[in-house]
Amino acid sequence: MIDYQLRTRLIAGERSIERLGELARELNGRRVLIVSDPGVVAAGIYQIGAEQIRDAGLESLGFHDLAENPTTEHVRAGVQMAEEFRPDLLIGLGGGSSMDCAKGINFIYTGGGKMSDYWGVGKATLPMLPMIAVPTTSGTGSETQSFALISDAHTHVKMACGDPKASPAVAILDPLLTCSQPASVTALTGIDALTHALESFVTTKRNAISDCYAREAWTLLSRGFPRVLEDPSDLSGRSQMQLGAAFAGMAIEASMLGAAHALANPLTAYLNVPHGQAVGMMMPHVIRFNASCVGDRYGELVRLLPELAPSDHRMASEILADCFTRWLQLASMATGLEQLERWNALKGASAVSPCAPEELLEAMAKMAAKQWTGAFNPRPADADDFLAIYRAARSA
Repeated sequence: MIDYQLRTRLIAGERSIERLGELARELNGRRVLIVSDPGVVAAGIYQIGAEQIRDAGLESLGFHDLAENPTTEHVRAGVQMAEEFRPDLLIGLGGGSSMDCAKGINFIYTGGGKMSDYWGVGKATLPMLPMIAVPTTSGTGSETQSFALISDAHTHVKMACGDPKASPAVAILDPLLTCSQPASVTALTGIDALTHALESFVTTKRNAISDCYAREAWTLLSRGFPRVLEDPSDLSGRSQMQLGAAFAGMAIEASMLGAAHALANPLTAYLNVPHGQAVGMMMPHVIRFNASCVGDRYGELVRLLPELAPSDHRMASEILADCFTRWLQLASMATGLEQLERWNALKGASAVSPCAPEELLEAMAKMAAKQWTGAFNPRPADADDFLAIYRAARSA
């Protein structure tokens, strides 16, 4: 059974941010809370959005007390500001963290309680404020999803809180807004979007609707990602990435994700590995793990790749796994835990030990087995399976 409704209006194109005030007025906004992380403020993008709201004759206030992987504490601070300001419209202007935090604020400001009360699907019982999503990265697809990923500030467990009422009413996709992001952010978010397209295409919940979005997302992202890495000023490539990430978000909304994301969350919780690095590093190993259970689904994605040597007669899973590894290398990202340790050591950052202790892998495998997304993986996986995948990734 399919139960799907397209909830978010998409506005895409260069300088589409200039329609923000107009769109806010269409949603009857008068007092607008704009949620943007400090990096977006430093890049001058928040000011652009705030000016559009001001020029439309609306009152606005910015909330910036958040960081990557927003926590319940960030949401709590945002709710406190909302209770004082009393907004009637929310704008999530930034990456997935800004958009997810805005959704988290919306849940509690309109419905009360605490974030864990909304962990799961359909827990919002009261109307929520309309929201406009303006992504400045091409990765999470939060702009077209009804879910907010919020980490518990104490346990570091990521809570997926979803409700149709939390879906943004409008998403503005302006590729110019992605030009100021560092190359590392382009890489991390791009890899994340590619994993979304792939995993949503093979989950147990996949359907005709998710297939359409996942295929188109994969086509756009697999072409745009190498172009943007090679030439950050390539606006056509950036447009492909933005639209591809949004379509991948729509595919997730219809079909969910799989084991790579289940494995990535513990890497972030235990070792503070950025999500894009974590999920990209696990993806090749999950592809190989799933190979016997996806039929020709991987083959379909291989045939959509922009460059495929006619003489390459390997299994589709091997081609895809190697493709992800090449993308990681092209993006100067680690392909395994030991490599991640060496690179972090060169940067003076703390990281997993070179041996990736067995006890740590076992603890992460147990956490991975409890992640919601793992339940939709095409091949059933338990803690022992996840441990084996972590071991494979240790020295990749």
